[in-house]
Amino acid sequence: MSDREKSRKDLPEEERPGEEHPEKQPGDEHQEEGRQEEEHPEKEHQEEEHQEEDHLDKEHAQEKQPEDDYPENAHAIDKQGELKQEEYFDDEQFVKAYSFSGTKVVLITLGIIFFLGLIIAASGGYYVYSQLQPVDPESDEEVEIEIPLGSSTAQIASILKENGLIHNERIFYYYVRLKNESGFQAGKYHLSPSMELDQIIQHLQEGILHEDTVRFTIPEGYTVEQIAEHLSQEGLVDKETFLRLVNEGDFSDVTFVSEIPDEVEGRDYRLEGFLYPETYDVYANTEEEEIIRKMLEQFEAVYREQWQEAAEEHELTMYEIVTLASIVEREAAVDAEREMIAGVIYNRLEKGMLLEVDATVQYALDEHVERLLNEHVQMDHPYNTYQYEDLPPGPIAVPSLKSIMAALNPAEHDYLYYVTKKDGSGEHYFAETYEEHQENDRLSRENEQKSEDGSEGENEEG
Repeated sequence: MSDREKSRKDLPEEERPGEEHPEKQPGDEHQEEGRQEEEHPEKEHQEEEHQEEDHLDKEHAQEKQPEDDYPENAHAIDKQGELKQEEYFDDEQFVKAYSFSGTKVVLITLGIIFFLGLIIAASGGYYVYSQLQPVDPESDEEVEIEIPLGSSTAQIASILKENGLIHNERIFYYYVRLKNESGFQAGKYHLSPSMELDQIIQHLQEGILHEDTVRFTIPEGYTVEQIAEHLSQEGLVDKETFLRLVNEGDFSDVTFVSEIPDEVEGRDYRLEGFLYPETYDVYANTEEEEIIRKMLEQFEAVYREQWQEAAEEHELTMYEIVTLASIVEREAAVDAEREMIAGVIYNRLEKGMLLEVDATVQYALDEHVERLLNEHVQMDHPYNTYQYEDLPPGPIAVPSLKSIMAALNPAEHDYLYYVTKKDGSGEHYFAETYEEHQENDRLSRENEQKSEDGSEGENEEG
């Protein structure tokens, strides 16, 4: 057999060009081959050359085509179920097909992410909701807790969580912040795991305390003796024991106490002016020393380091600032005048004038008098600022925070005198000169007389 015939015979029957393949009889194959060689020698030679060229082109194309490229030919199944070759995709068709496929993937991915986001949001919302519910709605248990003085919201949340009264302290903290709740009271409470958060918050705000806890209030402007008397009447302290501990008790663990001078001539009580005016909650059996400590710690809680810097700017110590603030506290009846009165005190100190403050004389007396007489202002006593220069030896009362701030930030003016208007307003007339002060004093007396005349008229009508 010739090489050309072998080449054609090696090809599959369906790929031999120009042949229909009828049923063959034995021996027909050789006859057919001989006939074709005789009848079409040139045609066969051309077909062979074309087949060899096609074969080389395919090999060359396969070498140039990367393995990962999209296949050059597309195939499909024809109606008879046979594989047939389709037309090639051009570049534009390929890009469109690939872009459409990529877009579908992105859209499906986004859809999945969105769906998962909804699930997570729903789960998170349910979780927060569940954490806001009572720990045990059916519980009859009563838990005793204590909220220390000065506790922050975060600290209170921690105490509630530790005692099984809330699910989550962080959620409680943000719930309180979101509702802008504040004013939680220190003390001893009986709460239940069946209580809702709003009920717990209400108890802590209104100070619904355990019955063994006692609440008391120290008014602004009270002296140590008035505080001792007040607490004694409440049945909380023994007055004598309290006053003794004010001078002899060891409160060195409270930071600012070290700044209080130990020995001051004419001063009766070492802690005068530092038992901070506030409302306190203590156990019914709390001892005198612990009550004093609580009031000192409250003063320390409001104390700021900046105060020391401001005091130094005025060339005063913090002890002297509290002394000056106590004078403002006793002299000012209207908040708006606190800085004004503090300014007058500073002006007189700078000029070396006697302060001549009635409240200091009242403090020196053993009893309160409605009107100071000459014998009072001429009394020889270190707290008598009609006789002694500069500030008195120490505070004459416990000042409020407003008075402390006024002492640190006095109003700037040239006033050297003030006198009460005595018209029922609680305000003062201020003057720069003594002559103006005398005129203001006259107006004050007239106002007082009018008030007395009006009172007498009302009494007569009655």
